[in-house]
Amino acid sequence: MLHAFVYNDTAILVRHWFEVSPKDSHLEHGVRLELRLREPQPLRGSESAAQRIVADRPVWRADLFDRVDGTPGAFEAAHFHPRFDGVEPCERNWADAVKATPWEWLHGELSDIGAVAERAGVPLADPAADVEQIRADAPEIVAVAQSRAGTQCGSAHQCYAWTRDAAPLVHLMLGQLRRPELLDRERAAPWLESRPQETTTAS
Repeated sequence: MLHAFVYNDTAILVRHWFEVSPKDSHLEHGVRLELRLREPQPLRGSESAAQRIVADRPVWRADLFDRVDGTPGAFEAAHFHPRFDGVEPCERNWADAVKATPWEWLHGELSDIGAVAERAGVPLADPAADVEQIRADAPEIVAVAQSRAGTQCGSAHQCYAWTRDAAPLVHLMLGQLRRPELLDRERAAPWLESRPQETTTAS
């Protein structure tokens, strides 16, 4: 399930996310938010035709995650990515405020999205309108983010239902585990069961 707040030049995407650490197989889940840039699209059809909406280029990401093996609502894995290199995020930033007061921190970031984009090295071409609209919508965006937090996801099957579209990415994570014996297979069961079966060719 993906929530999108779409503006003139930008979009804020909000969703639940599930992640497996390739290093030690621990599990994380919670809300992910991304600032994306919209791509102008050519008009198509008549004045009444539905138009394409493309929000592709990532600028900034916040991952307000709990560890599945930790305390719900403690945000032990909360972090953010202040910039991207193409489509790849930079290393995790573990700023204290992201873990200590995540919703207040998020509201602050949304209140000046122009500065967020500047720090990411992607200044907005015409920031005034989007900055004001996102600032005005910040309480609503935060409320939607809270509805997709780890504390709102009470089971493996609910987590899978909320992130099913991203299952191929979780399958990639599961294929990169350095310590697969540490994996909580019961909690990861929906993703393990949905992995494509490997086929062998008889010689």
